[in-house]
Amino acid sequence: MSEAPVMLYDGVCNLCNDSVRFVLARDTDNKLRFASIQSTVAARLLAGFGVQSKLDTIYLIADGKLHDRSSAALRICGYLGFPWRLMTVFLILPKPLRDAVYNCIGRNRYRWFGRTDACQIPTESVRKYFLDLSED
Repeated sequence: MSEAPVMLYDGVCNLCNDSVRFVLARDTDNKLRFASIQSTVAARLLAGFGVQSKLDTIYLIADGKLHDRSSAALRICGYLGFPWRLMTVFLILPKPLRDAVYNCIGRNRYRWFGRTDACQIPTESVRKYFLDLSED
């Protein structure tokens, strides 16, 4: 059995935290796991791919592959219920085009959506899906 797909996100970004809550509510099969990019768990996972974390992107690790930016976001939609999984059709667009839109949002996310001083703590009911909560 393969490992659960993992979404790595900026834990102090309000947009990113809202995205995690959105995904949790729509991942009805509870397939995805989560870790903030600021965590040592994320650093270790990314190091396995020879990558250092960048706060301006999300990552998805699935089926032994690392996806970033728009590819990660759209592939995450593939784990969600209808109609959200239909968003994967946009994977046919060239990655540079998709990432241009993603990068515009990424550059402005703190200004448009704000940020917190520390990573938010998930509620007890979803805590088991977060890989980085066992850290000291």
